[in-house]
Amino acid sequence: MKILIIIIVLSLIFDFINGFHDAANSIATIVTTKVLTPFRAVIWAAFFNFVAFFIAKFVIGGFGIADTVSKTVLPEYITLPIILSGIIAAILWNLLTWWLGIPSSSSHTLIGGFAGAAIMANGFVSIHVTVILKIAAFIFLAPIIGLIVAFLISLIVLSICKKVNAKIAHNWFKKLQLLSSALFSIGHGLNDSQKVMGIIAAAMIASDSSLHISSINDLPDWIPIACFTAISIGTMSGGWKIVKTMGSKITKVTPQEGFISETAGALTLYLTELLHIPVSTTHTITGAIMGVGAAKRLSAVRWGITKKLLTAWILTIPISAVLAAFIYLLLNLFM
Repeated sequence: MKILIIIIVLSLIFDFINGFHDAANSIATIVTTKVLTPFRAVIWAAFFNFVAFFIAKFVIGGFGIADTVSKTVLPEYITLPIILSGIIAAILWNLLTWWLGIPSSSSHTLIGGFAGAAIMANGFVSIHVTVILKIAAFIFLAPIIGLIVAFLISLIVLSICKKVNAKIAHNWFKKLQLLSSALFSIGHGLNDSQKVMGIIAAAMIASDSSLHISSINDLPDWIPIACFTAISIGTMSGGWKIVKTMGSKITKVTPQEGFISETAGALTLYLTELLHIPVSTTHTITGAIMGVGAAKRLSAVRWGITKKLLTAWILTIPISAVLAAFIYLLLNLFM
């Protein structure tokens, strides 16, 4: 029971860290285009992070991404020490990448840690390879889809606005960015909160305590409410180093381009929600920002920065897995 409570608490702490680590995804463009001040932007994003709970619960009617995450490791191999090791590794990697200003994936950190600890405990036979490969594939697919959608929307918007006065169009898009930022924040809440729910569900299924459940469908309502609340509070804490990277280092962004990139990112997240695939909101919005830059001209995108980001993305799962494996060995010495 004690280990389960520790896992739930650490999972919510991770969710909080995820919120401020990924706050940049929702607010980077809206802050750099000066549509909202940083403080107002994080309040705006946090509010819609929490609104996502009601959409998942009452509109979508379930938490499909949480179910996918809970199946990263085969049920018969899931133990509380494995989950605890994965959570600790994910927290450490998220804090390190936040400190360095690298917009890495909280999703892949969590999944890599969960899988790495399981592999150390039982070998590769313990992981659901198909699920992990599908998730890993979206390291590349999510930013590519975001890029393509943003590129196409850019062409449509440029065509529509061709005869519109530049100042009028600028003011339109400043207002529309409030809508696009809200849409992306909802997608962020839907996607990222459910990953923590999946981990907590796996722990409760593996537990033999009074909090034991048989499947993710048995999760008590306070778990999703706590997860969506934690990520919302984390978002309100901001993540200013990553805001700078996302908002200006990849390509310079105007209100029009901010609206397009956030809309494209939101559409990509809604697609993956329907597919029940946990993806990185970081990867998604980065790809969308690149697509906006490429629509202007290929040289508008600072490809050197994107190469560094891609390297960090690829390394996240294996590094998190190795870190979790090492933590699992350490925990075994004391448990």
